[in-house]
Amino acid sequence: MSRSAIGAVVLAAGRSTRFRSARSKLVHPLGGRPIIQWVLSSLRDLAADPIVAVVGPQSAELRATCGSDISFAIQEQPRGTGHAVLAAERALRRFDGSVLLLYGDLPLLRADTLRRLLTAHRKGGSGLSLLTARVDDPLGWGRIVRRDGRVCGIVEQRDASPQQAAIGEVNVGVYCVRAALLFKLLHKVTPNNAQREIYLTDIVAGAVAAGVSVADVTVDVAEVAQINSRAELAAVERTVRAQIAARWMAEGVTLDDPATTYIGPDVTIGADTVIGPNTHLRGRTAIGARCRVDGSAYLTDSTVGDDVHLKFGVVLSEAEIGAHCQIGPFAHLRPATRLADHVHIGDFVETKNARLGRGTKANHLAYLGDAEIGSETNIGAGTITCNYDGFTKSRTVIGDRVQVGSDSTLVAPLTIGDDAYLATASTVRHDVAPGALAFNPRQQEERPGWVAEFRARKSAAAKPRKVAKAAAKPPSAMAAKRRSR
Repeated sequence: MSRSAIGAVVLAAGRSTRFRSARSKLVHPLGGRPIIQWVLSSLRDLAADPIVAVVGPQSAELRATCGSDISFAIQEQPRGTGHAVLAAERALRRFDGSVLLLYGDLPLLRADTLRRLLTAHRKGGSGLSLLTARVDDPLGWGRIVRRDGRVCGIVEQRDASPQQAAIGEVNVGVYCVRAALLFKLLHKVTPNNAQREIYLTDIVAGAVAAGVSVADVTVDVAEVAQINSRAELAAVERTVRAQIAARWMAEGVTLDDPATTYIGPDVTIGADTVIGPNTHLRGRTAIGARCRVDGSAYLTDSTVGDDVHLKFGVVLSEAEIGAHCQIGPFAHLRPATRLADHVHIGDFVETKNARLGRGTKANHLAYLGDAEIGSETNIGAGTITCNYDGFTKSRTVIGDRVQVGSDSTLVAPLTIGDDAYLATASTVRHDVAPGALAFNPRQQEERPGWVAEFRARKSAAAKPRKVAKAAAKPPSAMAAKRRSR
């Protein structure tokens, strides 16, 4: 293996006590992606291999969140950051390159910053390199100690002298170390500190004492903001959203109200598309060019072609929308919906596992589930496909240029041929031949004068009844006796 190879160890075994959660804080969503996936994404951009996540013993959910390309090491007891890295020694026993060491809760850390660190590490032939930052208030940070201008050690807050505590340059917890050197240094670290833990920071002083060259790269402290509470999660969420919004506006996308637009990190949007307020674009949603999203839309893992108009209140989930379609308002397109070009889906229309051909329209109040619909077909208002009988789901197949009258009920399994016509308020239970008319005869009846009679009956029933006065009863003997007194 080339010594220029790069691996990574991600520290993810913390108990998230300040997060007040039964789950690891690293699985909580940030900008539509689990917190730990932000760091892993940057490492993948660098082609780091292997990537080892050090996790606690109860970490099944976290491991599932990381993905199948990640290796894992278990830190059985929380005995410090150095002890956590030691847990990864076995996983890296055959690795001869340099290892990036970083925490799992650094979602704003960019791959470009890690590249700068790698460049400094390789260019200077350093054995150990690290990121540092300048802060106005260093309280709680590990202080960078220098001698003759070069980094010679890191002192944690609890172990700092008054002079060291006043230092404004701090350690941000990101290192690059040659693998063989890393574990040689760690095995020499002792827990001689206030916490009685094995500090990862002690490898810096150990490297200097061993005559190893140490390099440092400065980073903006905002880029290495950690997440230790839900309030900090919310603050980083705002930062992430603002960064994503700014990037898409720079790419030629109009956001009517960036403050209420939620765009996930894996979303793509074409130029000259306009996104209305209170819109959520989640997962791997892809929107084409010159689209218009009116607002209050919620799209998840959906593909939208060019020149599409999504009207107010549209919800798309795992749907594919062709070019020049019009959807909504208040339409709900559920998973496995596939629309060809120039399809119109109107207000309060719901689709699920449905394919609609080019130019087909369902403009009002319809449910189309488990359906295959051809091109240039019109679905009338109030139409539903009855696809579920309580045990199995069946499919409705409708051909090209079919006219489905309003208030039609299509009972699957059912096939309707091309150019067929379904009369209004029909219940269709059997296949319809191409070009045929299907209808249910219903005779209209009329009762002359019925309204007047009905109103008269209701009026009479509503009049109050007179209550007869009760006859006076003769006074009792006792009452008569009282009055005689």
